[in-house]
Amino acid sequence: MSDRADATGRFAFAGRTCLVTGAAAGIGAALAHELARRRAVLALVDRDAEGLARVAAAARELGAREVTTYEIDLSDGGDRLDLAAEVAARHGGVDLLANNAGVTLMGSFEENSMADLEWLLEVNLLAVVRLTKAFLPQLLARPGSHVVNVSSLFGLIAPAGQVAYATSKFAVRGFTDALRHEIEPMGVGVTVVHPGGIRTNIAANARISGGDPEGKQAEQARRFAERALTMPAEEAARQILAAVHHRRPRLVIGGVAKGADLLARLAPIRYWRISQAVAARRKIV
Repeated sequence: MSDRADATGRFAFAGRTCLVTGAAAGIGAALAHELARRRAVLALVDRDAEGLARVAAAARELGAREVTTYEIDLSDGGDRLDLAAEVAARHGGVDLLANNAGVTLMGSFEENSMADLEWLLEVNLLAVVRLTKAFLPQLLARPGSHVVNVSSLFGLIAPAGQVAYATSKFAVRGFTDALRHEIEPMGVGVTVVHPGGIRTNIAANARISGGDPEGKQAEQARRFAERALTMPAEEAARQILAAVHHRRPRLVIGGVAKGADLLARLAPIRYWRISQAVAARRKIV
């Protein structure tokens, strides 16, 4: 039995090194706080230095064994080998890699510029792949380690107006499933997470592509966040860590996401029309 697992083979957090991306706010910050309560060692990544500092300070007060922060813009295309080397030198290696960072983009596919599409894919997909590749030797060398990749409700269904985001999140889902089939037999757990309706700033911070002179896209994002994003990020973080602890391969968070998952299975072609009709009745969109 690895010292990174308890007597049942489940992931044990205390003293384990856990790297979280997008850690300055939202689910990433909530994960950092929950891991701190479990006495983990934290390596926190985000481009927001001030937000990182706030989360790190809170994590130390909550009981984290050690906290280091790394100000990195994941859209820059770096291979992250330097980060992996730095984390290995400081902490000896990573036991839990949580690829959580994500961004979104407003506008139709016609309106989206290629530059904006590439920016989103760089953060939401390629950063996940690059970080996993960079840290894979450490994970394989530490049996009982674990990878968490955060997909989305929009990795289960593909709504109009979210072509770029859905593309990235469906790809994260496929990458994670295939990765699991390769490395789970080597002792590394892999979980894909599909959150839906989590109260974060991702919609409010969405990039507007193609211009929005009348503010319609910004207003749509505001209304979506207000009406649809209701579950506290802290609850999502607790569910994610429970899934890691129990070595669950897949986690769907929230009633909306679970309903959408079922609907897409039952009506893989017609689900969008059905969901639009339900949303219209509830005045979600």
